[in-house]
Amino acid sequence: MEPQPPEHDRVSGVRRRRVLGLALGAGLTPALAAASQPAHAAPPSDARTDPAPTDPVGTEPAAALGRRVVTVAETQLGLPYAWGGGDRLGPGLGFCDGENGYLNGVCMGESTVGFDCSGLSLYCWYRASHGTIELAHYTVAQFNRSAPVDRDALGPGDLLFFSRPDAPLHHVGIYTGDGAMIHAERTGTLIARVEHVLDIPRWANEFAGARRPGAVPT
Repeated sequence: MEPQPPEHDRVSGVRRRRVLGLALGAGLTPALAAASQPAHAAPPSDARTDPAPTDPVGTEPAAALGRRVVTVAETQLGLPYAWGGGDRLGPGLGFCDGENGYLNGVCMGESTVGFDCSGLSLYCWYRASHGTIELAHYTVAQFNRSAPVDRDALGPGDLLFFSRPDAPLHHVGIYTGDGAMIHAERTGTLIARVEHVLDIPRWANEFAGARRPGAVPT
């Protein structure tokens, strides 16, 4: 679940992410919370190593850009979920607010370096587009500021949105093609790939539509 955080928490979280981004740029490796990093997960430094784009944006078809989004998303598999975590620089410290960021009553957000769902989609689209597409770090804004895509026209890189009566547009994932999605689900989980996501009753029942960044609906 990813509601818009209160202004003071959002600003505080952004500041923490910026400080962490500077540390990452200096070659420092932040420590992940032990509870969020199982023994079989790939080391964070490996997971964050995504290929640098080489083709100039605007000279390739949309499908090629979407595939690059998926390639970036695949390099984040195994990183932990952090509520409010991540931005265009990469994974970052999360924070806790209300019921968000907690696991079994313990605030994990403030000690976990990773992504929440919209932080992941923001980073992957920014990286794949050479910085020309920067989405808001908020699921509802990403939905409203991208072009709708019919389910039978889904392509790699498209964003899948999910909603419940008690939590409108509470989640976003990245469509990879072949019916699969990569997403950061909730505190205590790792970024993962879900096969045949829209055939799974839980996700199918909450599916609110797909959007494609880069084109704003009129």
